[in-house]
Amino acid sequence: MNGKLPPGLRILWDRLDRPEPRPKPGLSLSRIVQTAVEAADAEGLDAVSMAKIAERLGFTPMSLYRHIKSKNELLLMMLDAVATVPAELDEPCDGWRIALERWCRAQWEMLRAHTWIVHLPVTGPPITPNQLAWTDRALAALGGTGLTEADKVGVVLLIANYMHATARLTADLGQAAQGESIAAYNALLGGLVDARRLPALRAAIDAGAYDYPQDTPQEDRRLDYTFGLARILDGVDALIHTRTSAP
Repeated sequence: MNGKLPPGLRILWDRLDRPEPRPKPGLSLSRIVQTAVEAADAEGLDAVSMAKIAERLGFTPMSLYRHIKSKNELLLMMLDAVATVPAELDEPCDGWRIALERWCRAQWEMLRAHTWIVHLPVTGPPITPNQLAWTDRALAALGGTGLTEADKVGVVLLIANYMHATARLTADLGQAAQGESIAAYNALLGGLVDARRLPALRAAIDAGAYDYPQDTPQEDRRLDYTFGLARILDGVDALIHTRTSAP
């Protein structure tokens, strides 16, 4: 099967059952990928090109092409490199909901540590070894729920898409999602919105719905995924009840 995969994916899958080679002096595939990840973490995807990574490594771009075929292949390998599934997801968990919350928390930490992930071009469904390992753990969390396999896949896709979209919004907003900016937006709305024209919005503003609660620590004053996730999991709970109570 691996012979039908593009070269970059074939490399990722072929080395799954092989021991990781010892780093060698000079240029290597692992060194190229690691350097590209460091560049993207520090400066975003604009810092990742074959020429820029070659310059960081002190080699010519042609030298990189002996190890990797294209920038798209490099991006795929970067994603797989940072998407290692944490060991905690293989530990026993008390119930499907707690297991999925743990899975999402680990996803969120990965996406916040490597914000460039959400700006990668989407060329198809998850296919790298580590991407599919994440999918496997989420599906396993739904084992024993009574959902069909198609239901489980649908739930995992819904949650994964929600996490990705929320992480992208957070990354795109940047400082605009921080405490001071949100407070300024709330104050601006308070001056613009009157109860006669926009009564429902005015009521939400007066209730503080557009600002963080006063006791929220500064480090927690940012966009979060937990409210939306809880509503999705409520829906999954209702689906499980429907499936298991049907005659």
